[in-house]
Amino acid sequence: MRVRGTVISLHKLGAAVRLEDGSLAAVPYAELCAHQDAFASSLSRREPLALDLQERGRRRAAFLARGDGEPQAPAPVPLGIHDNPFEEQMRRYLKETEEWAPPDRPAPAERHFIRKKRRAAHFEGRAT
Repeated sequence: MRVRGTVISLHKLGAAVRLEDGSLAAVPYAELCAHQDAFASSLSRREPLALDLQERGRRRAAFLARGDGEPQAPAPVPLGIHDNPFEEQMRRYLKETEEWAPPDRPAPAERHFIRKKRRAAHFEGRAT
């Protein structure tokens, strides 16, 4: 179905579009990558775009309208959401926390749950 809509948000997973009737639709990541300039221009200028709308159950997906009148879903593009500096920081943190745990005792999470179990058992014994 051909509709008009304005881009209201661009994000790492695609975009959000407000249609003329006030409802929202999602632009898939692959479509955003294929036509990034058009979607960015619509966002900055608040200009509506001609879109092909596809109903997918309760979800609506919007694709930039093609000249032939038939909506064409682009080939899926694998998501490449990686924040390398953050991943490196997490790796260093986890490596550092390994050194905190004494090797002759249970892991910190296990010790925490053992303490919680003992405390719960103590209160259960008082209730009877």
